[in-house]
Amino acid sequence: MEQAGRFNQNYSIEQSGLSGLGKVHYNLGEAQLYQIAITRGEGQIAAGGALSVTTGQHTGRSANDKYYVRDNQTENEIWWDNNAGLSYDKFAVLRDDFTAHAKGKELFVQDLYGGADSENNIKVRIVTEFAWHALFIRHLLRRPDRDELDGFEPQLHIFDFPSFKASPDRHSTQSETVIAASLTDKLVLIGSTQYAGEIKKSVFSTLNYLLPERGIMPMHCSANVGDDGSSALFFGLSGTGKTTLSSDATRELVGDDEHGWSPNGIFNFEGGCYAKTINLSQQAEPDIYATTQRWGSVLENVVLDSETRVPDFDDASLTQNGRVAYPIHYIPNASATGTAPHPTNVIMLTADAFGVLPPISRLTPAQAMYHFLSGYTAKVAGTEKGVAGTQATFSTCFGAPFMPRHPSVYGNLLKSLIAEHESTCWLVNTGWTGGAYGTGHRMPIKVTRGLLSAALDGSLNDVEMRIDPFFGFEVPVAVEGMDDKILDPRSTWDDPQSYDVQAQKLIEMFRANFVKFEEYVDTDVLKSMKPV
Repeated sequence: MEQAGRFNQNYSIEQSGLSGLGKVHYNLGEAQLYQIAITRGEGQIAAGGALSVTTGQHTGRSANDKYYVRDNQTENEIWWDNNAGLSYDKFAVLRDDFTAHAKGKELFVQDLYGGADSENNIKVRIVTEFAWHALFIRHLLRRPDRDELDGFEPQLHIFDFPSFKASPDRHSTQSETVIAASLTDKLVLIGSTQYAGEIKKSVFSTLNYLLPERGIMPMHCSANVGDDGSSALFFGLSGTGKTTLSSDATRELVGDDEHGWSPNGIFNFEGGCYAKTINLSQQAEPDIYATTQRWGSVLENVVLDSETRVPDFDDASLTQNGRVAYPIHYIPNASATGTAPHPTNVIMLTADAFGVLPPISRLTPAQAMYHFLSGYTAKVAGTEKGVAGTQATFSTCFGAPFMPRHPSVYGNLLKSLIAEHESTCWLVNTGWTGGAYGTGHRMPIKVTRGLLSAALDGSLNDVEMRIDPFFGFEVPVAVEGMDDKILDPRSTWDDPQSYDVQAQKLIEMFRANFVKFEEYVDTDVLKSMKPV
C-alpha cells in the first residue's frame, strides 16, 4: 500500500479498520485535491476557477436511508419516532462489507475538527473514494495546523464510499443507499450516494448527540457578530434566508449553518459554508456570489454553459438544490476564530407562504421555545419535488433530520440559555405579504434587512409594540424608514376577512403539530400560542 501526505504515524489507516488498500492520500491540501479531481475526471473547471461536479441521482440528502444503531447505549437516548434504527448485528455486517469493498481502492483521508471551541470539538477522520469529496469536507470542517496532524487521534470515523451498494436483504436497509451511524463505535458508513452534504451532516448529527450531555446546545443556525461584540443566531430551514441574512457586510460572519452554545459563548462547528445557488445573483448576494467565481470552490449540481462554462444559477434542470461549498475565509468579513460571545439576539426565520405572519415579531422566552420546537416554514409548488400548492412544514428545532435526541432536550437547553444570558428573541417572516403565495408578493429583502438591522443594533427595543391578536407576540407599530402598513400583514390584504380566516387556519396547523410536545413543556409554553 502506497501512502502519501502527513498524518499521525501511530494512527494510520489500519487503525481506522481498513486494510489491503491501494494508494492512500493523507491530508492533501486544496491544490493537490483539485488537481487530482480534474485528472480523474471527477469534475470540470468552471469559469472563474471553481470545481464543478454533479452527484447523479442523489442531489440532496437521503433521509429515508439514514439509520442509528439501536443498542444498549442508544436505546433510551435516541428519539426513535424520528430516527430509524438498525441492529448492531446488521451494522457489523455492513461495516465488514464496507471494509471488504475498500480493498485495493485508492482512497483519500482527511483528519479534521468538528468545532472551533477546542474544549468542545471532535476529531474526525473522513475516508472517501473521491478527491472532490475530500476537497469538499476540507472546506466545510476545520483544518488542523500541519504540526497538529502528528498527534491527531480520531474520535469519529466516516467511511464515504459512493460505489458501495447496500443490500436490503443482507443489511436491512430500505435501498442500496445507506447512511448508518454507530454512536457507540463512533463510526458512520455512507454508501451509494455522491451527495457530499451527507458527510458534513453526519458530523453535525454526531455532535447533536454528544454535546447536550455536556450542557452544550448544538444548533442548526448561522451566526454573526457586530463591531460592539453583540452576536446573533439565525435559525431557519432551507429557503428562509439563513445564509443570506447572516452574510451581512456590516457584521463579522461566525458561520452559516452549524453552531454550539457553550459556557464560553457560541462557536462554529465548521470552517466553511455550503450555500444554495438557485437564483443566486451578484446584486442580491454579492459575497456568496463572489465565492462561485473563486478558485477551489466546489459547485455542486450547478448547470454550466457548454461553451463558456459560466454557471447558470437560474437553471434548475439538475436540481433546485444546487450548492457552492467554500472555506469561510472566502467571505471578506468572516471570523478568524469561529467563536463569539453569548448571543444578544436570537432570530428565528420562517418563509410564511400563507402571507399571515408579520415581517418581524418579538418573542417571550416561552414563545421562543414554542416556535423553536415548531420549526415552521412553508413550501410552494415548484420549489421541491412533489409539492403542490402551498404546504406548511414543521421541522422541529429547525433541523429535525439532524436531531438524534428528543426535541425537548434541545428546546429546554435553548430556553434556559436564553433566560441565563437574557437574549432577545425575534421571529422574522421572509415569506409572503399582501396575500398568500399566488396572490401576494415576497417580502422585500430590503425590508427584512432593515428590520433586522434595527433589531441587532437595539433600536427596535425602543419602538412602540402592539400585541398581535392572533399569535400573541409583540409587533412594532412603526419603524423609521419603513412603511407602517407592511408591519401589519392584515392591512396589506385586499380582503382583511380572508386574512383572518387564513391566520386562524395557520394557528390550527401550529396547534395540531404541537400536540406531540405538550407533555414535555411547561404551561407557559403551551399558552404562548393562544390568541389574547
